[in-house]
Amino acid sequence: MSKKTWALVALLVLVGGILAACGGQTVVEVTRVVTETEVVEGEPEVVEVEVTSAPVEVEVTRVVEVEAVDPEETTRTGGWLDTIVIVREPDANAAVARLEAGDMHMYADDIAGEAATQAIASDNIQTRTQYGLFDELLFNIATCADETKFNPFSNMKINEAMNYAIDRDYVAQELYNGLAVPKYTTIAEASADRGRFAKEIRELEAKYAYNYDKAVEIITAEMEGMGAEMVDGKWTYNGQPVTLIFLIRTEDTRLLIGGYIATQLENMGFTVERVERTSGELSPLWVSGDPTLCEWNLYTGAWSQTAIDRESNSSFEQYYTNRVLPWPLWALYAPPAELDEAAAKVFNADFASIDERNEVFRTALPLSMEYATRDWITSRTTVVPFRNEVSVTTDLAGGVSGAALWSKTIRFADEVGGAMNVGLPSVFTEPFNPFGGSNWVFDQMVIRGVGDLGIYSDPNTGLGILGRVERAELTVRDGYPMTSSSDWVTLSFEPEVVVPDDAWAGWDAENQVFLTAADVYTETQTALLKSTVYYPADMYQTVTWHDGSPISAADFVMAMITAFDLGDPASANYDEALVPTREQFLSAFKGVRIASVDPLVIETWSDAGSLDAENAVQTWWPAAAYDYSDAAWHNMAVMLRGDANGGFAFTPDKAAANEIEQANLVAGPSLEVLASELISATAESYIPYAPTLSQYVTAEDATARYNNLAEFARRYGHYYISTGPYFLSGVFPVEGQAVLTRYAAHPDLASRYAAFAAPAFPVTEIDGPARVTIGEEAAFDIFIDVFDGPYPVDDIQSVSYMVFGADGSMVADGTAEAVEDGVWQAVLPADVTGAMAEGSNRLDVVVVSKLVAIPGLSSYEFVTAP
Repeated sequence: MSKKTWALVALLVLVGGILAACGGQTVVEVTRVVTETEVVEGEPEVVEVEVTSAPVEVEVTRVVEVEAVDPEETTRTGGWLDTIVIVREPDANAAVARLEAGDMHMYADDIAGEAATQAIASDNIQTRTQYGLFDELLFNIATCADETKFNPFSNMKINEAMNYAIDRDYVAQELYNGLAVPKYTTIAEASADRGRFAKEIRELEAKYAYNYDKAVEIITAEMEGMGAEMVDGKWTYNGQPVTLIFLIRTEDTRLLIGGYIATQLENMGFTVERVERTSGELSPLWVSGDPTLCEWNLYTGAWSQTAIDRESNSSFEQYYTNRVLPWPLWALYAPPAELDEAAAKVFNADFASIDERNEVFRTALPLSMEYATRDWITSRTTVVPFRNEVSVTTDLAGGVSGAALWSKTIRFADEVGGAMNVGLPSVFTEPFNPFGGSNWVFDQMVIRGVGDLGIYSDPNTGLGILGRVERAELTVRDGYPMTSSSDWVTLSFEPEVVVPDDAWAGWDAENQVFLTAADVYTETQTALLKSTVYYPADMYQTVTWHDGSPISAADFVMAMITAFDLGDPASANYDEALVPTREQFLSAFKGVRIASVDPLVIETWSDAGSLDAENAVQTWWPAAAYDYSDAAWHNMAVMLRGDANGGFAFTPDKAAANEIEQANLVAGPSLEVLASELISATAESYIPYAPTLSQYVTAEDATARYNNLAEFARRYGHYYISTGPYFLSGVFPVEGQAVLTRYAAHPDLASRYAAFAAPAFPVTEIDGPARVTIGEEAAFDIFIDVFDGPYPVDDIQSVSYMVFGADGSMVADGTAEAVEDGVWQAVLPADVTGAMAEGSNRLDVVVVSKLVAIPGLSSYEFVTAP
């Protein structure tokens, strides 16, 4: 905390001169008024005083401004704040009113419409633009188990045709008041690939542009082919109206989007039941419910990026295959073989060259539009509001709620400590557990707030930056297109990357031991890369779980074991819903070896690559290793016991099949199961997977850890522990509150991640002729600014352009040339304009910066005439 301290300084100035008496009064003539108080910087100065009388002492008073630095600014560990209270506030307008009144300090969700207008206009509120949120129309693609029910969206051609029924420009401009842009494909706007594949994306936008009549034509043909009939303007099936159950979220603009789409469907002849509810109310239906029951048909979904997407690894895998999310609806996803193969290649970055990568994307993009598990609607450019006295690092894509660094940087700007109130639309929406727990961005914000990572993501570029990891080495097969721009990772290339025979490459679930590469493979294996990660020598002494247990190698080994075990039918914890997750892991994994236990050094061989070395490092940190939450080996052991003994299950599928609760570390009936299993584990000094894990854990270690966990649960009422700068000290699901308290034992200074600057996002404007003569050269000036000044040419990677004719087809593309800082030029040669038809055209410009991963996009319309 920096405060200005005012110090009063008295100066005794000896004044020399000639003494003169006049009625007993001494007259002093000075060059300035000595009783004046003046603020000065630095050391007190001596003031010369001229007198015409006898020498006297004159006291000169000055006030000197001195900067006093709170020692905690440089010494405080853990979080900047003492307490963070996260409260449920589903209404964005109410949230802005609470911010204005000072009842809330930050609203961590994005806002639009009137709420955004009020926040931007407020003198007490600042806002940050978030680019990583996008809306979808999610389809239930199931065939109904009850044959009397009819689900049109089991037909992919109908789902694909719904693209034509949605006027995305209307949604972006009218419903979002301009705080969104149309989105057609799975590629995120907040991604590097939005610039790389701008041409292909624009062509798909033209193909699927709003055309209501075309939507009606296709849907009519498909409905009739499925046996439905139009009777008096209404679709019927077996004599009954075709009623669509439309789940519509109420907390944000999706209420309006849902209403608009419902009206479009009603105009087509469907009967629509609008189920307007909050996230927590609808989640049991579309996330964990059985889709074949046909309790719903459509849902106004939305997804949030948690970091800049540099490679779109999950863009196809997560939304079109069953290998990422262990949810009942996703289990039905069975994409065409060509899309399935492309999705896996993109996910694992399984390419020999950039050209091969580009071809895979060009294959996958149109196929994903046809295999329409969802239709994308808009990408939001909405704002996140917080009061002026709040300082926090926001992620260009993830904003605050999706940013891994939010709790590492949030503070009051002029104060160390204090309590801050943060609002979210929902809190504790779904259970917290590592394998099938909540994927809601609101719940994940809490999880990220108390967690740590081996490697974080730069909030402006998406490149990996150091967390708990000290350094890393990557050895990559010759020819693979990987580069490094950070000094903490060493990148080298070799003709062949061989997997050693003693690396762990498989798992024997019955005997609970790892299988070596020599056991698993019949011949020597090679991999795309070898990742070697080094943890600090003092990690076991400085990093502790929130129950006080020092971190150990066993926490890392547990993550390795469970990656194999839970999806293996021979496991006592087998979960069929986790089989695709295991298969996805094994599709690229080749082997792992602990090269050193203390200090911890882990080597991993894998076929999963990355264009960036920083993002290819395999950390095995026991938070990133799990999909949905952090876990230490000992609270994981208690969960595994509860699952094996039938007390609860990790995934919604297994819980529903066995009619038991889903595992939840923070609330609900699971707490009783966890308490009971913890008592038994303590009494037994239980070591899970003992044939392997007992090499890293003694019985005494186990007892100490279980005692620590029991004491933590006694104090705070739950079993969720992590290693971050705050711990979860209060869980109030009914009230919708989570309390995070500073963890003073955290090893990092609170200031560690304080240096991230605002993103240097390119702001682009195009100027040129409104009318271009066919057959003549035409030049367009492209002005690129950053922070109200010209964008340096050296910081621009590329400026490309595309020209589209009136029918939406691309007629030209090329690369603009730099003129000077902030000014580029795109020139259409005479032969290009000579081939253009008469009519309206559009010039699209894509600016790719070296400083931020999101490209700048802009357009300019002009006409061509003879």
